Amino acid sequence: PGPARDHTERMLAAMGAPIAVYGNTVHSERPSHPLKPLTIAVPGDISSAAFLLVAASIIPGSRITIADAGINPTRTGIVDALRAMGADIEYTNVRQQSGEPVADLEVSAAELHGTTFGGEQIVTMIDELPVLAVAASQARGRTVVRDAGELRVKETDRIATTVSELRAMGAAIEPTSDGFIIEGPTRLIGGAVESQGDHRLAMAMAVAALAARGPSTVYGAEVTADSFPGFETTLQALGAHLTVEGTPSAAIHV
Repeated sequence: PGPARDHTERMLAAMGAPIAVYGNTVHSERPSHPLKPLTIAVPGDISSAAFLLVAASIIPGSRITIADAGINPTRTGIVDALRAMGADIEYTNVRQQSGEPVADLEVSAAELHGTTFGGEQIVTMIDELPVLAVAASQARGRTVVRDAGELRVKETDRIATTVSELRAMGAAIEPTSDGFIIEGPTRLIGGAVESQGDHRLAMAMAVAALAARGPSTVYGAEVTADSFPGFETTLQALGAHLTVEGTPSAAIHV
């Protein structure tokens, strides 16, 4: 197993709790004094930012800044992965908020290349693998994702659904027992795809649609609100040409 997310430990330590971490073990004692109050400014979620990072990386001419994003090292595997593929992502205004590292993320379009991902790095980006697959479809060469069998027991079997929906747009992607293999770059073709009831797949396919040639529709897009309320309006504010059908959004047209 890889490193576990440590938001709770960081918050308690910032409040004065006696917390010590030794590898994968957390040691805590009863505090000798009351915990001090803390004003918590919750940073932006890196898992949500991942869709914007990939969109800006693969759409030519893009340049955006994502302000106040949490960059806890147990959560930033997607940033490390995209950088390993050649993405132009920089941290600026790095600071600490309530025990959490926070930064503004500046990302520009870049030519990506295929890479192999596996082992402990998968733990830090397991939820971002569907949109990483979108990035890989636009990267030169082969991208391999392995040791990601946990994807089979998410909201959907995310290996199967990511493969089926990206194939529907023309991506060269093959499933494996614990991940997938993608050959790129592929010119994606617009079409009708389904969220399969999975919020992360819906947003990943919307990003794929932005990079595709021709119109696309992502059906079942109301699930984006599960983790990223305002996903569609955020893309629109960044200049994406899309419309939303229904309230909440039953379909995204790109």
